[in-house]
Amino acid sequence: MTSTDLLARLVGFPTVTDTDNRALIAFVGDYLKAHGVAYELVPQADGRNFNLWATIGPDVDGGLVLSGHLDVVPVEGQPWTSDPFTLTARGDRLYGRGACDMKGFDACVLAAVPAMLKADLKRPIHICLSADEEIRMSGVRAVIARLGKEWVKPSLCIVGEPSRMKVVTGHKGYLRLDTHVRGYEVHSSNRYAGVSAVMVAARLVTWLEDRDLKNKAEVERTGGVPHFDPGWTMLHVGSIQGGTAHNITALDCRFVTGIRVVPGDDGEHYAEEYERYVRTEIEPGMKAVHAGAGVTIERGIASPALGAEPDGAAERLARKLTGDNGTHVVAYGAEAGFFQKAGLSTVICGPGDIAQAHQPDEWIEVSELARCDAFLAGLIRECEA
Repeated sequence: MTSTDLLARLVGFPTVTDTDNRALIAFVGDYLKAHGVAYELVPQADGRNFNLWATIGPDVDGGLVLSGHLDVVPVEGQPWTSDPFTLTARGDRLYGRGACDMKGFDACVLAAVPAMLKADLKRPIHICLSADEEIRMSGVRAVIARLGKEWVKPSLCIVGEPSRMKVVTGHKGYLRLDTHVRGYEVHSSNRYAGVSAVMVAARLVTWLEDRDLKNKAEVERTGGVPHFDPGWTMLHVGSIQGGTAHNITALDCRFVTGIRVVPGDDGEHYAEEYERYVRTEIEPGMKAVHAGAGVTIERGIASPALGAEPDGAAERLARKLTGDNGTHVVAYGAEAGFFQKAGLSTVICGPGDIAQAHQPDEWIEVSELARCDAFLAGLIRECEA
C-alpha cells in the first residue's frame, strides 16, 4: 500500500482524543502482522486507547525512533465541505481530519515498512504510534517509561509533526494550571460580608497577565530566546467560568492557565511564584471574611520543551537527508521534548504545514507525502551503514 492509500485508511478512523482508537490499532496491527512485524501495545488508563511500539531490525540499543500520534482534534462546530473522516482528493491536496496532524507522517512510516524489512539494517528502526497527544501527552510518557528497561534504548528520534519537511530543533514546553476560587455567597448589596470568587479570580488573572508582560518587557530589553516568536515564556488564561447572578457574590470561579515555556526556562518556577502570591497576598484576606473561602491550584498537563542540541546526531541525520540547513523552531508543544528528556537526540521533521492543523477542511499535499517517503527511504539507507 502507498502512503496515500494508508492515509485514506487512517483518516477513516475517527480517533478523536478520549473516544476509542482500538479499531485503528487493530488495523495497524493486522498490517504489521501481514508483513511479519511483531509489535507491542501499551494501554491507556481508559482501556479504550492504546499506544503501539514495533521494532524492525536487530534488537539492540542505539536505534532510531519514528514517532507519530494517532489521536486527532474534534470536528464539531467546524464548517467542513466534505466528510472529515473520508480522505478527499482535490488536485494535489488530500482533505480529512488528521491528514496533516499527523496521520500523514504515520501513513508514510507504515508505507515504508516493506522497504525496512528488505534492508540490511545494522541498527533498528522503531515505530512509535501514541495516543492522547492532543490533550495530555500521556501516551508517549507510558512508552518512554519502557525504553532501556523492557525494551532496548534507542539513541535518536524523529518526531513527524508537520514541518514541511524542514528540520525543527526547538519547541516550547507547556504547563497547565487549573485554579478554583471558592468564595462566600451574600447579597451583593452587602458584598463586603462575603467573598466574591469572580472578583478574586479577576485579581489572579491580572497577576498572570502582569507576569507575562514582565517577561515580554524583559525580552524587549535583552532580546529573549533566539528564533522563537514570541521569544519568552508566556502565561495565558484561556477559559473562565463563575458566578450565579448579578446580585450575588460569586461562590465559585474556575479558570485555566497555560504556560508556554521557552527552552532553558522552567514552567514550574512560574507556578510556584503564582502559588506564593495566592497564599500570601490573596487567601489571608479571603479567610478573614470566611474560613471556608480559598483557592485551589491543580497542575495539569506538563510537557518539556525541545532545545537545540550542539552537534546533535538527529539534527545531522535529518539535515543530511533533507538538505535543510536553516534554523527552525515552533511555538507549539510536541512529544519531541519527552524523547529528548529521556536521553534521545531528537528533532521534528514531518510532512504538511502546521497552519492546516486543527482547521476545518484540514489538508496535506500529495507532494508532501512524496517528500516524506523519500526522506524515509534515505533514512533506511543510513541505518544500513
